[in-house]
Amino acid sequence: MAVENLGAKSGPLVSVLIPSYNRSEYLHTALASVVRQDYSNIEIIVIRDGGDPIDGVVRHFNDPRIIFIDRDDNRGKGFTLNEGLARAAGKYICYLDNDDLYYRHHVCTLVNALENETDCLVAYTDLYRTYCRIEYDGTREVLSKVVEVSRDFDRFVMLYFNHALHVSLMHRRDLVEKIGPYNEQLNVLIDWDLTRKLCFFTDFYHVNEVTGEYYSPVGESDRVSVRRRKDANDYLRNVLRIRTTRPAKPWPKINDVSIICVGRKLNQQIAGTLASIWRHTFYPYKVYLPLSQADLARLDVGMPNVATVAVEAGASPSECVDAALAGCEGEYTVVVPDGFEIREFWLEDSLYGLIESPGRREGFELEDSTDKLWAVVLETDDLRDARRRFPRASVRESLNAAGIKVRRVQPAEIPFQFDQLLCQSETAGRDGNWAQAGLMLEDIAGRYGNELWMKYRAAEAYFKAGEFDKACELVRQINGKKPTVDSLLLEARLKRREKNFRPAIVLLEEAERMLEGKELVWT
Repeated sequence: MAVENLGAKSGPLVSVLIPSYNRSEYLHTALASVVRQDYSNIEIIVIRDGGDPIDGVVRHFNDPRIIFIDRDDNRGKGFTLNEGLARAAGKYICYLDNDDLYYRHHVCTLVNALENETDCLVAYTDLYRTYCRIEYDGTREVLSKVVEVSRDFDRFVMLYFNHALHVSLMHRRDLVEKIGPYNEQLNVLIDWDLTRKLCFFTDFYHVNEVTGEYYSPVGESDRVSVRRRKDANDYLRNVLRIRTTRPAKPWPKINDVSIICVGRKLNQQIAGTLASIWRHTFYPYKVYLPLSQADLARLDVGMPNVATVAVEAGASPSECVDAALAGCEGEYTVVVPDGFEIREFWLEDSLYGLIESPGRREGFELEDSTDKLWAVVLETDDLRDARRRFPRASVRESLNAAGIKVRRVQPAEIPFQFDQLLCQSETAGRDGNWAQAGLMLEDIAGRYGNELWMKYRAAEAYFKAGEFDKACELVRQINGKKPTVDSLLLEARLKRREKNFRPAIVLLEEAERMLEGKELVWT
């Protein structure tokens, strides 16, 4: 269904959730940006999570589409958003913090994408990170607007960190029934908890257009999410809660991993292995722990996603694997001996190679695997076939006998190629090799997408290298498609350098209108 008349009531209802805790001086701007959307079939659910009173701000708009939940006690953002979701009646849900804002076309752009451009159930746009100076009276002086991230969806990346901000996001309401509510135990990274769970069930559609802003004060930030990152241990607890969350199956977009941790008996070594798996594994997993009945009787596991398997005392490693394998639910299985070194990406590098080469009857030896501590990841069906046919052989021997090749992952097969190359380009820039950085960024744009974002960074690098023709060619391409404040300013600098002042003035004026919001009537 095309959303042709942007103000029409015929389009699907969209629920906009605005949680509010203090910072009430900014709420008027945020709420105004929703009330004045080009797309009118919306309900606006404002939830006061204690803190400053905001009833006067809400009453000011006198808009029947606003649903106001006024609560005195502070229950946290997760509870507040769940409260809003319980009231939401829209086909689609989107979110706005009380100090951020949408541009007029934000809701319309996302509805049109989800209704007409994709079969994804989630879409997101780009946002300006708006750097502000907070004045004594609480007002914000805008200093700059920067598109810091304009990234295409990558599920493996989303499992590791969030790259689709809450304010930029719209998703189907019925997905909440699959992913479950917000985790109310979290006090930071709440948006990532949502996006990570969503990617179990759908791809995300990236609309490469700036449709809003999120503010970032220069100096000390009053944002709760920023302040709570300062406690390293508490932050890690939040990360681990998110990483170990497993929505109810089936998962149409993610295959599960079963980790069989093989140890001879319950001791500190196997406890350390489990703790390291918990700390360093970001891909969804469940650990299977084969132990004797005596060890199971004294086992106290404080780690989530662990299933115990009873084996005979003195069972061989192969017998432990076979016992655990009978109950494994994952499409992939990892066999890892206790005492194996578990560090960041210990599993995911090899797992990614396996995911990207399905059906080849091959496994991948983990990077730190040795003959003494041999560890492998492979498709569960392949491991079961090998163990069924050669039950008396060791796991390694049975795989070889079954014709299942086990090899090391190659550098080109590991995940985060884009991120690694991006880091290398940043290193080249820090070392003063700006021309090399520009070439690398252009290569990234050609091979890994994120085209406009990477081309702008390449243009900026070429400018710093003194290769002005290359910089001008790239920035013209960007400004001909999706100009931003940064790209307009860069082209203006290039025009000024050519002493072509009139076009430079036009570009600066356009950048100023974007910076001050003059072209966006939301105030």
